[in-house]
Amino acid sequence: MSAARVLVAGVGNVFFKDDAFGVEVAERLAREPFPADVRVADFGIRGVHLAYEIAGGAYDVVVFVDAVDRRAAPGELFVIEPERDVAGSPVADAHSMELENVFAHVARLGGTTARFLLVGCQPADAGDGMGLSPAVAAAVPAAVRLVTELVRKQRSEVTV
Repeated sequence: MSAARVLVAGVGNVFFKDDAFGVEVAERLAREPFPADVRVADFGIRGVHLAYEIAGGAYDVVVFVDAVDRRAAPGELFVIEPERDVAGSPVADAHSMELENVFAHVARLGGTTARFLLVGCQPADAGDGMGLSPAVAAAVPAAVRLVTELVRKQRSEVTV
């Protein structure tokens, strides 16, 4: 029995204001002292790269961190288990990051049994420009704590 292997994948585009939320959280998490079986990475908009990383089968759990519009208050955090239905999804684009397309590409590469979790933040402004809005920037420290707790919890669920 061993601890679950976890990938924390920050995703988003730094040129679209709050869409950079996942990138910022990943950069902060990369400074945390995680065990060797936890990998934190900023995937930005590299959807194909992320799909290959996941499809390789090295992880039991993948935690995506992203700005996601759920029509909530700006800066609100949530954790969901994203739908993995890939019927009709296009192939992942090497220059964009749509999780549905990443899931479809993973399935085309042979799939994975990893559990997928999404730590999302409601954006205030995902228009052109750099820098997080005040509400989303204020949510980053809480997101770091939330992801750290999720990783700890997921690692405690042993694998065979």
